[in-house]
Amino acid sequence: MLLLEVISGERLAKPERGKMRVHKISNVNKALGFIASKGVKLVSIGAEEIVDGNAKMTLGMIWTIILRFAIQDISVEETSAKEGLLLWCQRKTAPYKNVNIQNFHISWKDGLGFCALIHRHRPELIDYGKLRKDDPMTNLNTAFDVAEKYLDIPKMLDAEDIVGTARPDEKAIMTYVSSFYHAFSGAQKAETAANRICKVLAVNQENEQLMEDYEKLASDLLEWIRRTIPWLENRAPENTMAAMQQKLEDFRDYRRLHKPPKVQEKCQLEINFNTLQTKLRLSNRPAFMPSEGKMVSDIANAWGSLEGAEKGYEEWLLNEIRRLERLDHLAEKFRQKAAIHEAWTEGKEEMLQQRDYETATLSEIKALLKKHEAFESDLAAHQDRVEQIAAIAQELNELDYYDSPSVNARCQRICDQWDALGVLTQKRSEALQRTEKLLETIDQLYLEFAKRAAPFNNWMEGAMEDLQDTFIVHTIEEIQGLSTAHEQFKATLPEADKERQAILGIHNEIAKIVQTYHVNMAGTNPYTTINPQEINTKWDKVRQLVPQRDQALIEEHARQQNNERLRRQFATQANVIGPWIQNKMEEIGRISIEMHGTLEDQLTNLRQYEKSIVNYKPKIDQLEGDHQLIQEALIFDNKHTNYTMEHIRVGWEQLLTTIARTINEIENQILTRDAKGISQEQLNEFRASFNHFDRDHSGTLGAEEFKACLISLGFDIANDAQGEAEFARIMSIVDPNRLGVVTFQAFIDFMSRETADTDTADQVIASFKVLAGDKNYILADELRRELPPDQAEYCIARMAPYTGPDAVPGALDYMSFSTALYGESDL
Repeated sequence: MLLLEVISGERLAKPERGKMRVHKISNVNKALGFIASKGVKLVSIGAEEIVDGNAKMTLGMIWTIILRFAIQDISVEETSAKEGLLLWCQRKTAPYKNVNIQNFHISWKDGLGFCALIHRHRPELIDYGKLRKDDPMTNLNTAFDVAEKYLDIPKMLDAEDIVGTARPDEKAIMTYVSSFYHAFSGAQKAETAANRICKVLAVNQENEQLMEDYEKLASDLLEWIRRTIPWLENRAPENTMAAMQQKLEDFRDYRRLHKPPKVQEKCQLEINFNTLQTKLRLSNRPAFMPSEGKMVSDIANAWGSLEGAEKGYEEWLLNEIRRLERLDHLAEKFRQKAAIHEAWTEGKEEMLQQRDYETATLSEIKALLKKHEAFESDLAAHQDRVEQIAAIAQELNELDYYDSPSVNARCQRICDQWDALGVLTQKRSEALQRTEKLLETIDQLYLEFAKRAAPFNNWMEGAMEDLQDTFIVHTIEEIQGLSTAHEQFKATLPEADKERQAILGIHNEIAKIVQTYHVNMAGTNPYTTINPQEINTKWDKVRQLVPQRDQALIEEHARQQNNERLRRQFATQANVIGPWIQNKMEEIGRISIEMHGTLEDQLTNLRQYEKSIVNYKPKIDQLEGDHQLIQEALIFDNKHTNYTMEHIRVGWEQLLTTIARTINEIENQILTRDAKGISQEQLNEFRASFNHFDRDHSGTLGAEEFKACLISLGFDIANDAQGEAEFARIMSIVDPNRLGVVTFQAFIDFMSRETADTDTADQVIASFKVLAGDKNYILADELRRELPPDQAEYCIARMAPYTGPDAVPGALDYMSFSTALYGESDL
């Protein structure tokens, strides 16, 4: 009856003798009615069974009462009472060695579970470090005695019964453990506060890691650009075409292999930056300001410098190749003309220095004089070649030919020798003229032969030189010009053949006179070294070179036709790819401001759109291959298209970057919507308002456009000093870098912040105050007890010492730490 009075809270009537059973049943029914009114379901339990001493029924009722009033109200993370109590035990004992709570029977046999619960909440009551798992009796008795003495928890269990039983009674241990839960229920408030702090610290740790990752990626990218630009700005020319071709191949490798990964890194850097800023805004943190020189704009500026250096370097390479090609051509021409001239001058000085006229007969003197006149004619005919050699040497000097010293030395030798020949010729002429008065006759026919043979011989040598002359052209028109000139030359061959026949006729006439008059002719023609056999040999050589020149011109014409084909092939693709890239850029611009379906639908469509763009890459690669063929063919211009490979590359890189940015913007909008609880309808309303005032479709709003947009959404921004101040405050939030424009992402971040409930510094301070037991400071041991190890050490390392009047040794200032969590970042 005492138990029933305790349960019901009422004073029951004392049964009189003779009416004992009836009164007992009545009293028990009152108690059972009170129990039922509290929501306890008593199945198959009646007052008669309890009054009659049915032990099984009575114990069952007692367990039901215990469940209702001691255990049922326990709930951790919306679990059932039993599961909630077990989860609470597991969390509280998790840091303790040798404790593994999995149930309410054998997990408690060694007593360490009870001791861990007490030590977790009242560490000063038990020296946990001295307990041993192999001494369960001591552990259990220690826990039961301390709980009874200091925590007012009755000693419901007996250590001997628990140790001596293979499976202790689950209900008994569960009832006893619930007493610990109720005794420490006040600590639950501290646990809630600790959870809030852990959440805030986790956000800060994640954001700091993202900041460090951004800084490292930005530093690596800037360092790569810093190393690459000097290489691209190096304009040290090479002396040979092969060396410059190797430089061009190295540049192609850079374009194909080294730069594309950096383009991806640059794009990823911008995406990481935008995602980080979104996370910071969503967690009510200030915007991230990278280190000086590592802003996204700094990366873009450095990238622009890199691309400028690329363009200049490629132009320089091609110009240098043109210059070396021209130099090689001139140098070969110089060598050919110099060799021909040197062959002609060989022995001329010795011949001019002979004094044979001193002992010659009259006829011999006359012959020597005429021969000298013929030589002077030949000498004058070679003047043009000497001037050509000097002009080519001068041009090689002006074009900075690497072997100019050798060319200059050879040219100087030729000029000096030419001057010497002139002097010697004049001296011999004067000597012969003094002797001429002593002479009476001269063989006119020999002289006529010499005079006509020498120019004709010189013409043939010039013709052979021209027919063997190398040429360089870049267009079909140029090769057609050479072909026309060659046809004109061939048209003069019949007239030249008549001259040859006439010269040979003179020689035949001389032979006839000699034979007819039996003239004693010692040796060959005294006026010239040219003979009919030589004329015929050179004439045959000219006739042989003509078809060779024809073949060379035909081959060059075919090469130029192939070059024209390469130009048209490149232009055909470039004139399709260039507008395609521009069209895709415009389509992405329209997609980024239009609203079709949910953000997830837009994201799916954009990713499919990105896939279609990436699938276009083989056409870019094919165009790169055609461009390489053009460069290898040394084609430097293309009148069939205004697009260069540089235009296509830059446009393609911008297209990939733009679609990636657009996808990232939609992802950030989804992140913002989900984090702030924005509905799709609200987001559509925000987008519609933003697009309405974004009249130039730039994806941004100016200050006045943004103000009009806010007013349309119901913001009260009066046209007075107070309204201007409020608008300035809003602009400092949406445009922290003072660029004068507001992006859509910044706009929806602001709209979500106006209504969202986020953690604040005051909330974090209040949570720390709970853990500190309402003190103005907190101790390291308190942090380690209430927070996970990594987050506890994170706080201890960053909290400043507390300096208030109530400070104690080791006191930490959690207030300034909480404020700093929402203040400026050190990164």
